[in-house]
Amino acid sequence: MQMHGVERASMRIACLTMVHRDHWALSRWYAHHARQLGAANLFVVAHGPDPEIARICPGASVLTIPRDRFDNFDKARAEMLDGFHAGLAKVYDWVIRTDADELVVIDPARWDSIADALAACDVPVVTALGFDLAERPGEAPLTDAAVFGPRRALAFSGHYSKAVAARRAVSFQLHGTKVAPRRLDGFPFQMPQGLYLAHLKYANRAVLAEGNAIRMAVASAPGKGLPGGGWKEAEDDALKFYDTFEARPHLPWDQAEPRAHATLSVKPARLERFSVVKTRALKLPFRTDLPDRFFGQG
Repeated sequence: MQMHGVERASMRIACLTMVHRDHWALSRWYAHHARQLGAANLFVVAHGPDPEIARICPGASVLTIPRDRFDNFDKARAEMLDGFHAGLAKVYDWVIRTDADELVVIDPARWDSIADALAACDVPVVTALGFDLAERPGEAPLTDAAVFGPRRALAFSGHYSKAVAARRAVSFQLHGTKVAPRRLDGFPFQMPQGLYLAHLKYANRAVLAEGNAIRMAVASAPGKGLPGGGWKEAEDDALKFYDTFEARPHLPWDQAEPRAHATLSVKPARLERFSVVKTRALKLPFRTDLPDRFFGQG
C-alpha cells in the first residue's frame, strides 16, 4: 500500500456528474464519492427539474438546467460539462468527472484512498482501468445498499477505461482527452494500477430497463444531432451484452486484472481526426470476480 499523506492532506478534489432520473445509480455515485471526497466537493448537474436529486445527495451542489430540447445533445452536454470542469479547476487541484452510473474506485491493497492514487500521478490527466459490473442470472434485485458484494462479476473494458480526472481545465471527448494537435503525439497517458472506473449500467437489470426506455425515447425525439444507435437500440444492446458476458471464460482476479492492465495501460489511441488521446477500445475475452477487499466501496 502506498502512502502519500502530506500530499493528500493538501489536495482538494472535486467530483462532477450529470444526471436525468437515474436515481439508483446516482445514489451509489453519491454514497461512494461522498465517503471518499466529502459531500461538499460533489457537483451534480440535473438535466431537468428533479427535487429527488437534492434528497439523494445531501450536502452536494446541485445545478438544474432545462430539458426542453435535444438538438446536438452529446456535443452540447460535453461542452457544458467542460465549462463547469474549467471553473472547478480554478479552485480544486483535481477534478474527477464521470457519468452518474460510474464510480472511481481503488484497490485497497494498493491505495488508501482516491486522493492517494491521484497524489502519486504527475500527469495532467489520469485514466482509470474500466470494467462493467454485471447482474448474473439468479442474483437478487439490488436495494439502496452497497452494490459491491451483491454484485461481483465483471468484465474489463477498453471502452470504459476512460479519462476520469484532470488537474487543470481540459476537454473530455470520446472517453479520452482532446489536446492541441501539436501535442497529440507527446501528450502523456497514465493509467495507474489499482485505480478503476466501475460502470454500473449492467449491475441492475430492473433499473437498466427503465433507463433504456428513456434512452430510446430521447434518440427518437425530433431534432438534430441526437444520440445514435447505442440509445435507439438500447434494449437490443443490453441483451447482447448479457449474452456475451455469460459466454466469456472466467479467470481469477489475480490473473485477469494484471492482464487487463498490461493490455490497456500502454499504446493509447491518438486520433488525429479528433485530436484525442484515449485508451484503445479493445474487448478482452474473459470475465472475473471482484475480490472481497473491495466490498467496502460502491
